[in-house]
Amino acid sequence: MKGSDFGQDFLWGVAIAAQQNEGAYNVDARGLSIWDVFSRRQGKIKNGDKPSHACDFYFRYKDDILLAKALGFKVFRFSISWSRILPEGTGRINKAGVAFYHKIIDECLELGMIPFVTLYHWDLPYELEKEGGWTSHLMLKWFSRYVTVCMNEYGDKVKNWLVLNEPMGFTTLGYMIGKHAPGRIGLENFLPAVHNAALAQAEGGRIIRAEVKDAYIGTCFSCSEVMPYTEKEVDVLAAKRMDLLLNRLFIEPSLGMGYPHEDGFALTDKIHLHNKAWKYTERMKFDFDFIGIQNYFALTVKHNPLIPYIQATEVSAIKRKVPHTSFGWEINADSFYRMIKRFNDYDGVKEIIISEGGAYFKDHLVNGVINDADRIQYFQEYLEAMLKAKNEGINIKGYFAWTLMDNFEWAEGYKARFGLVHVDFKTQLRTIKNSGYWFRKMLSQ
Repeated sequence: MKGSDFGQDFLWGVAIAAQQNEGAYNVDARGLSIWDVFSRRQGKIKNGDKPSHACDFYFRYKDDILLAKALGFKVFRFSISWSRILPEGTGRINKAGVAFYHKIIDECLELGMIPFVTLYHWDLPYELEKEGGWTSHLMLKWFSRYVTVCMNEYGDKVKNWLVLNEPMGFTTLGYMIGKHAPGRIGLENFLPAVHNAALAQAEGGRIIRAEVKDAYIGTCFSCSEVMPYTEKEVDVLAAKRMDLLLNRLFIEPSLGMGYPHEDGFALTDKIHLHNKAWKYTERMKFDFDFIGIQNYFALTVKHNPLIPYIQATEVSAIKRKVPHTSFGWEINADSFYRMIKRFNDYDGVKEIIISEGGAYFKDHLVNGVINDADRIQYFQEYLEAMLKAKNEGINIKGYFAWTLMDNFEWAEGYKARFGLVHVDFKTQLRTIKNSGYWFRKMLSQ
């Protein structure tokens, strides 16, 4: 397999995120994010890690963008820290924060890299969370203000935009089960957060379309093929319920289909309470130029009546003795292929970009070398599956590896390493892993 197999115009890139990479949380008048505050709560992040310094990207951005270029990538996907631009979440604009992202964009353009910018990658300003965050009826107003500021500042230089990163991820983990910031629990938080995110996703797209000439607009969905553990009806229905939440809850409203619904699934009845008026279906719809797919694992579930509403629980890859990453996430390139086809089958999906893809394996630095053969094999299998889908006529425009370098991996802290480049978080020394060199060789062919 060679990079040229995918076509000369294929977009090969790396992806990073502000909260996970920048550090400098209190530099140049940046406001606090929900993750800055959440990480201070005892027991929330493994080893008590905090994103305060992360990869020091705020001060090392030139070297890191150059590193991405040296590995052969042509796209640099990064996100904007809302609280660096608007420290209170709305109102006052922080000129120093605005200037920082101008410097990143200018550096990309100087090096011939294409900037793809994510507007929201999970780091809500803490000042807005105090007012209700994603559960607030003011959320759409706040988000619209933020997007408009970004378009006015960067729209003449950046044409490629992603509105939300994995809305299913941040609403479920942050507002339903409390594992991620801001740490809220329960349907009374989850349902309004879902609704506001679905509205913001479309409204953000409309603002970009109105403000930026020739914009290429997308949003990013996490997805996992959900398979029943047995062919028993209770397991099949459990898989359908899980699939609705993981794969359909945000893509279908964006396409004008409204919220998905399954008979007998009480949770979807509750979601529909937020969607009684036709205007909500209209407002959640936006004609995206592309859809970003982020597929990290396949999921096998069985019926579990003790789990509220969804009544399903995972049967782990470890228990089933199938290939898995160091997270225990199932490795299944065939499942990745099927998910690409499934999203492509939706009417209204024009183009697909794999906006994140990667794996955590336990790396070992030996005499300055990291021989991450498992990660290389993972990329080989998944890229071959993507090539198969592309050769069958699916309009796949690009693949962005997650991630350029090891970073702050949310609740896992600094333990879970996904990078093509190893980071020593004490010294900030970067060491290219063999997977990084593999990409460089593959992309040069």
